Amino acid sequence: MRVMAQMAMVMNLDKCIGCHTCSVTCKQAWTNRSGVEYVWFNNVETRPGQGYPRTYEDQQRWRGGWTLNRRGRLRLKGGGRLRKLLTIFSNPKMPGIDDYYEPWTYDYENLTTAPLQEHTPVAKPRSLISGKDTKITWSANWDDNLGGAPDHGHLDPLLKNIGDKVRFEFEQTFMFYLPRICEHCLNPSCAASCPSGAIYKRSEDGIVLVDQDRCRGWRMCVSGCPYKKVYFNHRTGKAEKCTFCFPRVEVGLPTVCAETCVGRLRYIGLVFYDADRVTEAASTPDEQDLYRAQREILLDPNDPEVIRAAGHAGIPRDWIEAAQRSPIYTLINTFRVALPLHPEYRTMPMVWYIPPLSPVVDIVRDTGHDAEDHGNLFAAIDALRIPVEYLAELFTAGDPEPVNDVLRRLAAMRSYMRDINLGREPRESVADKVGMTGEQVYDMYRLLALAKYDERYVIPPAHAEQAHGLEELATECSLDYEGGPGMGGSGPFGESSGGPAPIAVENFHMLRDRQSADTAAAPVDKRGRVNLLNWDGKGHPEGLFPPRPPEDGGHNAETDPKP
Repeated sequence: MRVMAQMAMVMNLDKCIGCHTCSVTCKQAWTNRSGVEYVWFNNVETRPGQGYPRTYEDQQRWRGGWTLNRRGRLRLKGGGRLRKLLTIFSNPKMPGIDDYYEPWTYDYENLTTAPLQEHTPVAKPRSLISGKDTKITWSANWDDNLGGAPDHGHLDPLLKNIGDKVRFEFEQTFMFYLPRICEHCLNPSCAASCPSGAIYKRSEDGIVLVDQDRCRGWRMCVSGCPYKKVYFNHRTGKAEKCTFCFPRVEVGLPTVCAETCVGRLRYIGLVFYDADRVTEAASTPDEQDLYRAQREILLDPNDPEVIRAAGHAGIPRDWIEAAQRSPIYTLINTFRVALPLHPEYRTMPMVWYIPPLSPVVDIVRDTGHDAEDHGNLFAAIDALRIPVEYLAELFTAGDPEPVNDVLRRLAAMRSYMRDINLGREPRESVADKVGMTGEQVYDMYRLLALAKYDERYVIPPAHAEQAHGLEELATECSLDYEGGPGMGGSGPFGESSGGPAPIAVENFHMLRDRQSADTAAAPVDKRGRVNLLNWDGKGHPEGLFPPRPPEDGGHNAETDPKP
């Protein structure tokens, strides 16, 4: 047993209201600069729907994730080293800008400078990539709240396994929100796909990151990720992805998306897993057994043997205590109400979800019955096969039984707690029907409904002595050997390959102000300063270096000739 620590997240979909606050704050914190206008490290999808990028779950098309070969061994669905070498300069299995969307802004200056005329002037949409007039046809949440579902709802890849009748009934009865970030997988296919070995999994907390110095812009990681949560920055020629807000996590703070979540639906904590069994679990022959296999490699942090092995592995004592207080293992293995997203991709994702019970409750309530009675709820879950089957396509590779078990536990919790809230004696028989005790049901209710900040986010700060543990753990499939593709540094086939990228702007008329000021309309005393978060690494904006007197032989941004 080789114990390793993994920072993980659980989201309670019953509490997501689709407000996109998490998306906006993540966008402002991490992707508010040129080259990543179309990028959303965190996005919220309405299901059913095509997702972002469109139909990313269609692995017959995108070839992301892992599959098993004839000998039962893992291999990349997009091909191994030979295929990577043969397609190193042409990678067709990758979403285009139309699959994401072409970001835009509006020519607001036309509203203020247009001369007096008969008709009201308009602010035309301008592409943030080319700067030219564009037509808005799609966006990251274009099908929000089933918008346009009659026209393109059938394009949801998960509906392929459901008949025409089910599609129609499903569309009429069921909708929920699905927030998504990088899964920070235990078996990341993006890392295995990278020819440069630039994507690595941190040994101390399992966060998957991109080494910007080693990235050569091959974009194989974009193809290899089945969740399409790796993006390409067309200004810098580098890959970028969700970092799990590691600068915040390292000091004990939750991610930006979790910190700002209105519904308080996110839980963050540390879990232990047996690194020696990851490959075995990911190689489980039956896809519907992958969920159970992943649960089994998560280790009980209260087990004395696990505690001893964690100590031998160099995991600090306060991290072990944090894992014992973590809500993640409790939700996944103790209460068994959290499920992984698409375990059939065999990446062992570490962002888990509690499926929504609300659609079932709404159906019962609409029939005029008591929506909180456990008998009615249990019967509705058994009869309402359509949403359960859809949830199974999302979380259990099509197996409805684990989803049924989770929904029954959530239904039992509602019924059990209603008796307590109404001053009646709680019925232990309700808890018995789902294999729990009344005390466990109450504890689960408290964690899901009443948990305070420090109970939802149990994040131990990093230790300075762990700095050496940042070594890369990219899987052996990466072509990162000496002299391999992408290892030649900058040059015609490195980060500067291809023609110059067109200027991308956040506001069509304000590129210069944006790169040389803290805000788009900065005060006069800040005009000479540079916001490094907005600087794209190219050129020498005024204010980047402090001015020096010319007699000192130093650089003076005010008097030196411009390049």
